[in-house]
Amino acid sequence: MTAPRSENKRLDVLVGSWRSEGWTVAADGVPPVRIAGSDTYEWLAGGFFLVHRVDVRMNGDRVEVIEMIGPYDPVTGTYPMRSFDNQGDFVTMHATVDDHGVWTFAGETERATLTVAEDGTTMSAKWERTDDGSTWLHWMDMAFTRER
Repeated sequence: MTAPRSENKRLDVLVGSWRSEGWTVAADGVPPVRIAGSDTYEWLAGGFFLVHRVDVRMNGDRVEVIEMIGPYDPVTGTYPMRSFDNQGDFVTMHATVDDHGVWTFAGETERATLTVAEDGTTMSAKWERTDDGSTWLHWMDMAFTRER
């Protein structure tokens, strides 16, 4: 059996349980929506894939997501991501991380920038969406606090 690439270790910063909270951005007369819940990241046995589970409430509606991140792809320099939610949606994205530890998650219709604090106890994310593939609009802001 082969071992995961060393680049997969960069994902370790996400491993753990996080309290998540934030707001969508008000737009076109639609008020902001509060988001609160939890995010959990754990390695699937073997260390090739990071499993990300989301369980949040958005204005009272429960949103559950399971996402697989990885393994690192040396050809593209990215971590492929595939997520599935309880509303029947499927999204494919790619993650990159810069030399400062800032993560970018990008797909066809949404993207996010995730910054992990140096001490690893908090993270913040800014999400954007597009309907036309070229105009990106601020969608939501999230904050995460490590629980364990």
